[in-house]
Amino acid sequence: MSSNPAIQNLVVSLVVMQLARKVPFDDPETLTYVRMGYLASQMIILGTYYYTSMKIKSKNDQTVLKYVEPPSPMSKDPGALVTTTVRDYDLGQTSQALRGALFSVAMMGFLHLYLKYTQPLFMQAVMGMKNLYDAKVVQIHVLGKKPEGDLKRPFKAAGGMFGAAAGEPATDSAAIAEAEKRVNTKKEE
Repeated sequence: MSSNPAIQNLVVSLVVMQLARKVPFDDPETLTYVRMGYLASQMIILGTYYYTSMKIKSKNDQTVLKYVEPPSPMSKDPGALVTTTVRDYDLGQTSQALRGALFSVAMMGFLHLYLKYTQPLFMQAVMGMKNLYDAKVVQIHVLGKKPEGDLKRPFKAAGGMFGAAAGEPATDSAAIAEAEKRVNTKKEE
């Protein structure tokens, strides 16, 4: 399978949608099992993010992490300098992933409970688990992978459908020195 996460998600989504079409949601017993599976997957996801944040806090890695955020595509301003710690960066990434999972639960609640649309339950249970497995902080802190390559902090933004990322954080010393110079110039003004 392609290494582009957007393509992987599309392929998995298409496969899961085809499987969901074969599930007899009209059968009340089947619907109950699908609901239970969805709730179980969401509890695993939320519990894993909680566990990840506890592992991050217990490691308390205070290594300084400096990088320059990519500039906004709509702005002419250069990227901003970010100075943080590995602990705070990882907690921020975990918080962002948790907000995404909670937003997904809210959307499913609306679709399923209000609109009575049942097919996404199956798909969201599977996609939620896939996204959990793909989360870089989970790979590092739960699965024990080394923070190298794609897992090196700061994490690269996921590419779009055609592989173009919105921009990557700059970690080279020249970009950091230039950003620090801009910050110091602004302070003097």
